[in-house]
Amino acid sequence: MSLSYRQPGVVLTDRRFTVPLDHDGPDGETIELYAREVVASGKADADLPWLVYLQGGPGFGAHRFIGKQAWLGRALEDYRVLLLDQRGTGASTPANRQTLPLRGGPREQAAYLIRFRADSIVRDCEAIRPQVTGGAPWTVLGQSFGGFCTVNYLSTAPEGLRAALITGGLPSLDGHADDVYRAAYPRIERKVAAHYARYPQDVERARRIAEYVLQYEPVLPGGYRLTVEAFQSLGILLGGGEGSHRLHFLLENAFVHTPGGLALSDAFQEEVQTLLSYAGHPLYALVHEAIYGQDGRPTAWSAERMRAEFPQFDAAKALAGDGPVLFTGESVHPWMFDTDPALRPLRDTAHLLAEHTDWTPLYDPARLAVNEVPVAAAVYHDDMYVDTEHALRTARAIRGLRTWVTDEFEHDGVRAGGPRVLGRLLALARDEV
Repeated sequence: MSLSYRQPGVVLTDRRFTVPLDHDGPDGETIELYAREVVASGKADADLPWLVYLQGGPGFGAHRFIGKQAWLGRALEDYRVLLLDQRGTGASTPANRQTLPLRGGPREQAAYLIRFRADSIVRDCEAIRPQVTGGAPWTVLGQSFGGFCTVNYLSTAPEGLRAALITGGLPSLDGHADDVYRAAYPRIERKVAAHYARYPQDVERARRIAEYVLQYEPVLPGGYRLTVEAFQSLGILLGGGEGSHRLHFLLENAFVHTPGGLALSDAFQEEVQTLLSYAGHPLYALVHEAIYGQDGRPTAWSAERMRAEFPQFDAAKALAGDGPVLFTGESVHPWMFDTDPALRPLRDTAHLLAEHTDWTPLYDPARLAVNEVPVAAAVYHDDMYVDTEHALRTARAIRGLRTWVTDEFEHDGVRAGGPRVLGRLLALARDEV
C-alpha cells in the first residue's frame, strides 16, 4: 500500500515496484525499485503529465528534496514528478559490501553488477511506466549519468517518451573509456589552474598537505587510508559551482600544532573522510568505467592508465620540484579499493568488472538520426565531468535536439540554477524560444 505524506507545498507518495533483474529473462529473479512521487499541494488531485527524474552518478539514489528545492518547484508547475532510485541505489534493492556477498563470490557479484548500467535502468523505466502513467509516455529529465540513460532511452524506447531534457549528460556515442579520460585530464588541469589563480595561497597549502600525506599516509577516523593520490582526488569538488570555494576552505585549516608536532586537524580529517568515502554510493566506484563499455575492449582501469600520459599529475614529482600539486577529478582508480574500507571487500569484484569484455552497445546512432522526440540539452561550457566536444558531437547526431551552451553554470547547474535551467530546457523542447 502506498503511503502519502506532506512537506511544505508538496504531497509525497512512496512507490515500490518489482522488476526483473535481467529483462531478457523476465521470469527469473526480481529486484525492487523505490520511487517518490511528488505533486504540488494544490494539484494533488489534478490529471497532470508525468516527469521522471534520472539522477546523476552512476550509483546515487534520487536527491531527497525538501519541499520545492532546486529545479523541482519549476517542474511541479506542469508535472507530477517521479524521483526514481535507480537499481541498486537509495531505497531500491541495495548493492554494496554488505549485500553483494549474498550473490556469492567476486565472479557472481560481477555478473550481477553487469546488469546495473544505463540499458537496464531504461528497461526498468519502461517496466514501471504503465503502472505510473497508465501507459502514456512521460517526460524524462536526466542529469549527468541520467543524461546518458536518457540517450539510451531515445535509442531503445523512444515510444515511451513525450520529451527528453538533459543537463550536463550528453555521452560520446562510440567513445571508449580511454577517449573519455584522455580528454578529461587537460580539462581538470585547467580547473586546477583556475582554482590556484583565484586562491594562490592554496598552491603552498596543497604542497604542504601532500608532503605530509606522502610521508605519513595517515589513517582517517573512519578507517580511510589517506594517500597522496586520494588527497589529489579532492579535486572532484572543482566540477561544481561552489567547489573551488569549498576546496579553499577545506585546505586553509588543515594543520594544528600538537605536543608531537604538526598534524592534520581532526576537523580536516573528518571532512576529508566524508568527501572521499564511497560508503554511501559504492556502485559509483564499481560501475563508473563500465558506463563507457560498448565494445569488445575492457575498460581496464582506464582513468589510471590515462593518468600516466599526463606526468604533471604525479604529486611526488611536483614536490621534488617547485611546481604545484595538481588535483584530479571525477575518476575511479584501483587504489581506491585499498584505501576505502567501504570498497576493500569489493576489490576482486571491481577488478573483474575492469577486465570484462562482453559489453553491449548503449546507443543506436541510426535510430537517433531519425529521432522524433523533442529533446533539449544544457551543455555546460568546459564541464569538468563531461567533455564539451564529445557532448556537442552527440547533440549533432540526435535529430531535432536543441542545445543551450552556457558558461554560467558548472556541472551542477540543475541544482545551482534549477528553475532557470529547467525552464530554459522546457522552452527549447516546446519550441517556445
